[in-house]
Amino acid sequence: MTNNNSESSPRLVAVSNRTAYGSPRAGGLAVALSDTLAETGGLWIGWSGKIFDVPRRRVLNVDEDGVSFALIDMSKAEYEGFYLGYANSVLWPVMHNRLDLAVFDSDYFAAYKAINRQFADVVAAQTTQDDLIWVQDYHFFLLAKFLKDAGCNRRTGFFLHIPFPAPEVFRSIPDHLTLAAGLCAYEVVGLQSSHDCANFARYIQEEIGAEKLDDERFRIGDHILTLRLCPIGIDAEGFSLSATSQAANDASRKLARFLGERDLVIGVDRMDYSKGLPQRFEGMAVLFDKYPDLHGKISFTQIAPPSRSVVEEYAQLRQQLDELSGRINGDYGDLDWIPIRYLARGYERDELAGLYRLARVGLVTPLQDGMNLVAKEYIAAQDPDDPGVLVLSQFAGAADQMTDALIINPHDRNAVAEAVRTALNMPLAERQRRWRALYDGICRQDINWWREHFLAAFDTAEGQY
Repeated sequence: MTNNNSESSPRLVAVSNRTAYGSPRAGGLAVALSDTLAETGGLWIGWSGKIFDVPRRRVLNVDEDGVSFALIDMSKAEYEGFYLGYANSVLWPVMHNRLDLAVFDSDYFAAYKAINRQFADVVAAQTTQDDLIWVQDYHFFLLAKFLKDAGCNRRTGFFLHIPFPAPEVFRSIPDHLTLAAGLCAYEVVGLQSSHDCANFARYIQEEIGAEKLDDERFRIGDHILTLRLCPIGIDAEGFSLSATSQAANDASRKLARFLGERDLVIGVDRMDYSKGLPQRFEGMAVLFDKYPDLHGKISFTQIAPPSRSVVEEYAQLRQQLDELSGRINGDYGDLDWIPIRYLARGYERDELAGLYRLARVGLVTPLQDGMNLVAKEYIAAQDPDDPGVLVLSQFAGAADQMTDALIINPHDRNAVAEAVRTALNMPLAERQRRWRALYDGICRQDINWWREHFLAAFDTAEGQY
């Protein structure tokens, strides 16, 4: 799959919950998939985004920007059971080590299986044996198994964008063996970090008797599974250009008027309990408490657009952040200084790039994250002559690659505070050295490297297609 010649490469078929159809492909996964799909005359299968009162088995086939799409509708009951239920109330919390938030409901799993089977039926109907099927993320653990059970032989790969937890945690899911059998039906499984790969390898060896053949391959019965460490990247050079665009400059000027001479500390995250936002706010409160000399000298801006706002845990998180920011500003603020600016809205890619470039410190402190591309975007946006400093959680997949960041434990409020202070006081030469190492790394292993590294696993993968 390393040959980009569309005459010699198989057609790529991507499967994901959402597609890029009808929306700007500003970066990341959408660009990586769209480029390859266009090169191979590929197909992207996913949910249409439409919800109806009753099930509809319509598949809408459309073309956009050289890519074909097959879009599938969902009923309200399917959406609630599959997406809000199993995907986001079972798999998401468990995979992020939040068993306390998981809701194990057998009806949710029935809906999950039904949607996976429906998508598998569409894949079978719209592809040939020569195609290569690349399935994205935790919504579709079972798709390859359903294909094979139906006698539909396809080369299938799966990439998990979120963490794979320790076996002891994954076993807490009542249906874990069914999910594992689904994953092991793929020819290639890609994971974000060495820790994720170790967890998955240990699980399949302990639970289903997988035999390790070498660093990547496992035998499961008569099937060979290739497990590939494949951390996702960004378009680093493109994002660097975005940071000096007109929209970026406009956004940074707007914020600079508010900042004055203060240093900016920035956080950008979806509003999700895995991102460690309350702990981050509390860490900043410790900073203001321990170092009064910083009062009025820095400003922390947290951008946190709402995510899955219909799920109760997310509404509770927003209320918690509202209360924390209000208390911290009340305790430490002054007539001419607001310590925390908390913005529950989203911004365009170029605007964010401009804000990252302005920030002296990028605060990326998730409690658990498959990768965290904000960390890479922050580095890509920096001015090489006067770069900011990245403070990064040890529990983000990005910490594997970005060892020249200031790596901290996000549960330790004092560690958060001390890292921010260290970053603010870091000499220019050290900032430049750390930034150069980080930037070179994200350029080497960018989004195109990720795509090619995953697809190259099929060159040597064994198995019956």
